[in-house]
Amino acid sequence: PMETAPPVDGPRLDMRGRLVVPGFIDIHTHGGHGVTFGKMETLEDDLRDYSAWVASTGVTGFLCTVAAPDAESLRAVVAGYVALFEEETWPGATPLGLHLEGPFLSREKKGAFNPKWLREPMLEEAEAVLDVGGRWIRQMTLAPELPGAEEIAALFRSEGVVVSLGHTNADYETASAALRGNFTHVTHTFNAQKGFHHRDPGVFGAIMASDHVTAELIADTIHVHPGAMKMLVRCLGTDRVVLITDAMAGAGLADGEYDLVGHKVTVKDGKATLKDGTIAGSAATMDMCVHNLNNEVGVELSDAVRMASLNPASVLGLRGTLGSLQAGKKANLTVIDEDVNVSMTMVDGKIVYAEF
Repeated sequence: PMETAPPVDGPRLDMRGRLVVPGFIDIHTHGGHGVTFGKMETLEDDLRDYSAWVASTGVTGFLCTVAAPDAESLRAVVAGYVALFEEETWPGATPLGLHLEGPFLSREKKGAFNPKWLREPMLEEAEAVLDVGGRWIRQMTLAPELPGAEEIAALFRSEGVVVSLGHTNADYETASAALRGNFTHVTHTFNAQKGFHHRDPGVFGAIMASDHVTAELIADTIHVHPGAMKMLVRCLGTDRVVLITDAMAGAGLADGEYDLVGHKVTVKDGKATLKDGTIAGSAATMDMCVHNLNNEVGVELSDAVRMASLNPASVLGLRGTLGSLQAGKKANLTVIDEDVNVSMTMVDGKIVYAEF
């Protein structure tokens, strides 16, 4: 209550009727509002534009999810971002690093990826991109069944990178072994991975049977049915599911044609697809995903918020400074109503978005 708030030197904002929650963190997004991460000619302007826009959706921190057609291009993209991360300040949400989605992914479960961008694991290429990216590479998605994948996973994990199982056609045994080993996270659960059958549990079965793995969820109700979302939450619990958008350039914009990982993508009625109908990223925003988990799945709002804040912070090893409203943590917060409409976003104690 305002009347019991301690006196402060700064402005006093009356948030009655609204909820103050930890700022959302999106660890898997390819862009949004016209921005596609990885375009070298507009790298800095795109990142600044995205930072400013995404704060309006309640996001205070994010990973740039990137891919490239070849090893040299990927190193160039990573190097470009590293230079920006180390030198720049941002108008809105803070880029927390990079998520490499590939290039060591299954062609059978490529999703929207251009198959020409995918290849079998090569240790020399992995070492080279790590040398360029350093501490800014936070997450890497990898298919564990590929030859040499375990060596790559061990290398990245030894460097503090979150190794995520994704875009994989692995069987239950292979996926389970990976999730007991160097793979501690799962990329967009259900999507671009071998599904469940009671005699062939597949990747999804391995996830459900795991004890510690964290798992991403695109809660746009297009990628995953609300019933399947409820299954995931019941099996893993509210502390191990991580909301993501997997958003592409069309997020936050009108229907139209946009770029994504080597393809043209059409967004119509909020659904992003390739020409053949394959779902290609999403047009979702994080406030929408939190709302859907609460309203379509029946998850308590406080738990839905946790899945968009503390859980992703924990995956990145940043829960000491981000992800909850506690003394000593960064003042990254979002103000929402009970329908998860965002009215204010604060990053590092500075208001970066406000609609009032």
